[in-house]
Amino acid sequence: MTRTPEVFGKTVDEHTRCVHYATELDIIAIRFACCDRYFPCHLCHSETADHPAMQWPTDKFDQPAILCGNCWSELTIAAYKSVDICPECHAPFNPRCAAHSDFYFSS
Repeated sequence: MTRTPEVFGKTVDEHTRCVHYATELDIIAIRFACCDRYFPCHLCHSETADHPAMQWPTDKFDQPAILCGNCWSELTIAAYKSVDICPECHAPFNPRCAAHSDFYFSS
C-alpha cells in the first residue's frame, strides 16, 4: 500500500485547500525544497515553518514535488508545469498558481 504524504500548514479540507487558497481549483500541495515537506502554499510555509523557503533549482525539476489533492498522485515539477489538469485523475488545476511560481521554482 502506498503511503499518502502528509501536508503541513493550515489546510481546510482533504484536498489540500488552505485558509489562503480555497477555490474549487486549489487542489495541489508543493513539496518545499528546503524541508522536504508538502504545504498547500507559500503562505502556509511562511506561517508554520521555522526557516525561509527555498526555490527548487531547474536541474531538480525531474523531482516529484507536486501533490494532487484530488487523487494524491505526485507529479514532477516539469510535469506539473506542462499541464493544466492532473494527468492521473484529470482534475483541473488553478491556472492562477503560475503567478506564484517564483516562490517555488527557479526560472
